Amino acid sequence: MANENEKSAAAGAAMRFVQDHDIVGLGSGSTSAYALRSLAERVHAGLQIRAIPTSLQVEEMAKAAGIPLTTFDEVQQIDVTIDGADEFDPDLNLIKGGGGALLHEKIVASASRQLIIITDSSKQVRVLGRFPLPVEVIPFAEALIVKEIENLGARVTPRRLADGKPFVTDEHNHILDCYFGKIPDAAALARKLETMPGVVEHGLFIGMASVVLVAKGSEVQELHRPRAA
Repeated sequence: MANENEKSAAAGAAMRFVQDHDIVGLGSGSTSAYALRSLAERVHAGLQIRAIPTSLQVEEMAKAAGIPLTTFDEVQQIDVTIDGADEFDPDLNLIKGGGGALLHEKIVASASRQLIIITDSSKQVRVLGRFPLPVEVIPFAEALIVKEIENLGARVTPRRLADGKPFVTDEHNHILDCYFGKIPDAAALARKLETMPGVVEHGLFIGMASVVLVAKGSEVQELHRPRAA
């Protein structure tokens, strides 16, 4: 219950980054669901925005909540995206993709002037890697990529549904959950994964977050990425 209260507090704090007439990216996941509800309340109170969701599930939630939607066919720049994370480190590098929407989340984040990450206190780590790294792959290459990532030192588990069938993303790909342990050089690992044919996207978000709002108890701490020396 404490974490749920923290998620709600962080989502509420993120609302000050949303202005009238903004294009807003809607993240996926349990924490982002709180932000969607807070945003819907502001829309009902008169806030004029259009939103781009990061998954089909979020799209349905936004429609049900009465949030006006748009697409990249109509706009190619997002003013602010509010999303969650599975982990973040002191440099505000992230692991995302626990919900399976990492590809759309990264596309939306890349098109955003500001990426505001909202989390509870359990997501803060000194070094990324406690949470398994999701990697989205095309099914044709899955077995090959499993072997390649294992050669990098990870334990790889193809994501499955409760009935044992493969988890399938909105783009009809599969997810590999890769247990690296501590990832001391996340940028280097990201580059290695990006060279593998058949890897569609990975859950390392390097240098993308503008702000992380982390709720600790009743307080919300605002963290900014350290400036390069």
